[in-house]
Amino acid sequence: MRHRIALAAALTTGLLALTAASATAAPTDVRTAAPGDARACGDVKLSGALPVPPAGTSVRQDVSIGPDCTPVLGPARLVAKAGPVAGAQAAPAAAQADRQVRSWSEMYDCCNIRMTGLYTTSDWSSDGTVVTASSTDATQQWNREPWNAGWSLKSSGKSADCVANCAVSTNVADASFTYKGIFDPTGNVYANTHRSTVALKADGTASCEFEVDLKNTFIGWNWQRGCE
Repeated sequence: MRHRIALAAALTTGLLALTAASATAAPTDVRTAAPGDARACGDVKLSGALPVPPAGTSVRQDVSIGPDCTPVLGPARLVAKAGPVAGAQAAPAAAQADRQVRSWSEMYDCCNIRMTGLYTTSDWSSDGTVVTASSTDATQQWNREPWNAGWSLKSSGKSADCVANCAVSTNVADASFTYKGIFDPTGNVYANTHRSTVALKADGTASCEFEVDLKNTFIGWNWQRGCE
């Protein structure tokens, strides 16, 4: 138990160091999104990276749009996963042979309603020297409003630079969303674009990188990202 607590503490410290400067924003114009509304911000670009934590745990991090339209980076949090997998003890051989990592990138508005999201699930096998096989699936979700309005998926895609016999398999997924609804009937004001990159390594470890481009935002919007 003492070893597990020390491991969690060390990992959490590493996450904080890794992500302390990993959110950036483009210059903003607080009048762009909604003239006369002081809560409105212009375009914002955010990015960051998280390591995959030990089996049975998730690492999560929030980035919010602060009062001055700049990102406020929350701490990287190491939490236990719910469900049977949390207590599962994998055999030593399985730790390198067959692995899975999931990532998520979600944008929430100031009322904590999820607007858009991109999710990936990657499976890979390795022999300690090379990635012997790998695959990644990507899904998207978005919020709809009554009368066939709200967010819509404009485009999505995924790619991998290598899926077998490589030291690292780098998998990229992207999704672009547009909005036409109650807050903008023209469909020209808001848009979200997510991009997630998962690196699967021969030693059985992995890492997650995230990017999101926001066309016009508001103070209080919140980006939630994580991997497990």
